[in-house]
Amino acid sequence: MAKYKNIGFKIQNTIQKKRDSEPRGCIRFRCSLTNTILDVLRQRPGWIEAKDDSEWDFYWCDVGWLRDNFDHMYLEEHVRISHFRNHYQLTRKNLMVKNLKRYRKLLERETGRLEAEKCDFFPCTFELPFEYHLFVEEFKKNPGRTWIMKPVGRSQGEGIFLFRKLKDIMDWKKEGSRFDEQKDETQVERYVAQRYIENPYLIGGRKFDLRIYVLVTSFIPLKVYLYRDGFARFSNARFSLSSIDDHYAHLTNVAIQKTAQDYDPEKGCKWQIQQLRRYLGAKHGMEAVETVFKDMDAIIVRSLQSVQKVIINDKHCFELYGYDILLDENLKPWLIEVNSSPSLNATNIEDYGLKFRLLEDILHIVDMERRSVNCCSILYVFSF
Repeated sequence: MAKYKNIGFKIQNTIQKKRDSEPRGCIRFRCSLTNTILDVLRQRPGWIEAKDDSEWDFYWCDVGWLRDNFDHMYLEEHVRISHFRNHYQLTRKNLMVKNLKRYRKLLERETGRLEAEKCDFFPCTFELPFEYHLFVEEFKKNPGRTWIMKPVGRSQGEGIFLFRKLKDIMDWKKEGSRFDEQKDETQVERYVAQRYIENPYLIGGRKFDLRIYVLVTSFIPLKVYLYRDGFARFSNARFSLSSIDDHYAHLTNVAIQKTAQDYDPEKGCKWQIQQLRRYLGAKHGMEAVETVFKDMDAIIVRSLQSVQKVIINDKHCFELYGYDILLDENLKPWLIEVNSSPSLNATNIEDYGLKFRLLEDILHIVDMERRSVNCCSILYVFSF
């Protein structure tokens, strides 16, 4: 990360042009990460790193610390923390789908089927082992289709595999007796089996998904900030359904792709969102592109509404979500997952600049200094 610090200083100087020259008081911060966010916090005027674990005003914490400490602490009025206590209602793969299914049923009951069909933006999904028999029933309806298996509690593509035969699941079940119904529930690793999007939109023969950054400062009322910048993450290998075991062709996670022999860390496998918009606009017209991005906005809002009543709203909390959205060949966006701790590590200078500006804007919005600063990089603000 040190090699990107010079650009961090330049970005900081640009952002500070319209800021008051003297900070109002001193803000003590803690940070459990050692990447871009720590650079941003250390370079922010009037902010100092707290040395005492108990004496801080702002904490960019990891979810492990939150789980172990939040319920045992008294927080003063002004204190802010970077997660809601049960953020996992949206960011754990099984709970996200559970809440979206429940929300869709609620819409159908209260507003009708047409409105509920607007929630048709996530693939058919089952939680295993609990919905195994339902999954098998659905699987047999469409033999030969490709499915993807994901552990609900892991990240960065770890433990994911594709399959087309129940035999693959049978072998997986036997390994470690994961589905042993006699075992304690806490010992069974939960997975989701999800219908794989077999017709992704390809650029240069390669699959990609979109990383969209979303900041939520309140769930009641729901207040959402959609960041203007984001990126498309490309696979390192050309897409082909004939080789479903090739993770470099099917998984776009940077943690997976950077292990490829021909991966270039400076170039990476990313496009800025504005670059993608220009490409799609040239190929399909700007009207089609605007429709795609409006559909993605709707996905973000509806997914947050699906957990609005179950998230424990707390005025001390805010959350930066990393949405992963895939486009199919018909330009239909699909919600793949939502991350509560999107990676803030930089793969190159351009990536560092994007994340630095993102984090600066988040601190402006959280506004510990109480200055009500406007952020030019925020694309939309939704409030419900």
